[in-house]
Amino acid sequence: MSNHVYARPDRRLLLAEGPRVIYELASLLPSAPFLLQAPRGDNHPVLVMPGLGAGDSSTRLLRGFLSSMGHKAHPWQLGTNKGPAMSDLPARLAERLDQIFVNSNDSKVSLVGWSMGGVYARLLAHLYPEKVRQVITLGSPFGGRSRSGSRVDQRALALEEMSFNDMRMLINDPLPGIPGSAVFSKTDAIVHWRHATQAQSDIAENIEVFAAHVGLGFSPAVLYAIADRLSQREGQWRPFQRKGWKSLIYGAANVSL
Repeated sequence: MSNHVYARPDRRLLLAEGPRVIYELASLLPSAPFLLQAPRGDNHPVLVMPGLGAGDSSTRLLRGFLSSMGHKAHPWQLGTNKGPAMSDLPARLAERLDQIFVNSNDSKVSLVGWSMGGVYARLLAHLYPEKVRQVITLGSPFGGRSRSGSRVDQRALALEEMSFNDMRMLINDPLPGIPGSAVFSKTDAIVHWRHATQAQSDIAENIEVFAAHVGLGFSPAVLYAIADRLSQREGQWRPFQRKGWKSLIYGAANVSL
């Protein structure tokens, strides 16, 4: 991963965040025919995690859409996302993932994380790869390398002993054999887009959309991309295709990191 320190997003974009979110919400109804073209899922479980300062209410629309597309979309049920200040966070995340995994007859769970929620998604994938099917992040600030330059053995650490720095080192690493899609916007006013992207590989990709950070969970383009990714059968993951009309909506496939 890149160890560059990137400039902050243009603060002027913050002024447009509110109006852009309203536009994205208003575009959902006329975009219905477009969204209905998304491939349907196989009823596997999906855990959706909110961004910093938000709770399950912020992902209700996203979860409702995923449920309508043939997925078992679950809220995280941990209240407001307060970031590293949340007590026993790794253990609580692990318990929620295990609950969904067991209740789904040990079916692997796909993880969708918005902003800081995507950081948690990558953490869970590193800690419990046997329970995770794929990871999708939405404008999540996981890019870059830990300043310490050291590594952490996640299996050697007890969850209650894991610090935020330990977590940071894990999420920066490539996912352990798990497909991952990083959705990002170059006009994101909160998270620099390079911090929301990953090194590409046969099972790791970046998907560029044109959306505000606060609107990533409402944008029709984002909703379609998530549904498309989740529809893939386990073990048959392929990169997102931008042919035809998709080339007019989504950015370039290759991102220079």
